[in-house]
Amino acid sequence: MAGPGDEQAAAPAGRSLLRASHADREQVIETLKAAFVQGRLAKDEFDLRVSQTLGSRTYAEIATLTADLPVGLIRTSPPADPAPAQAQPVSKVLMWGACVIIVGAAGSILAALSTNTFLLLVAGVLGILIAAPVAGTLMLDWWRGNRSGGQSPPRPA
Repeated sequence: MAGPGDEQAAAPAGRSLLRASHADREQVIETLKAAFVQGRLAKDEFDLRVSQTLGSRTYAEIATLTADLPVGLIRTSPPADPAPAQAQPVSKVLMWGACVIIVGAAGSILAALSTNTFLLLVAGVLGILIAAPVAGTLMLDWWRGNRSGGQSPPRPA
């Protein structure tokens, strides 16, 4: 009668001469790590098996490295896909505050031109130079967030 781990032991037999991929070797290393953490392998045995795993080429070579380890107790879960990042909401207070600073800076420039006050002109120009990129960036982020339904665009693979 077949046991619960026998189907996995029989699966590599059909493809034992096929070349193992890097991902297959990484999966075996994860299994060896789990066995080491559980105390089933000593440190030197773990190091030896990892080096043999990295040097193995076929499924048959890989299968011999974990053949003496119980399959059901060591099974490691595959790494989960990270959750998609949610777009941070744009602070409307900050956006409108930057817009108010731009309007105030424009008013300062107009006042400086009518009164010939150099300090008001410098303050107005600096206010616009600082607040305009901030307001523009926040408005662009807000616009993109509204168009995409609040989700970040997909990242390239």
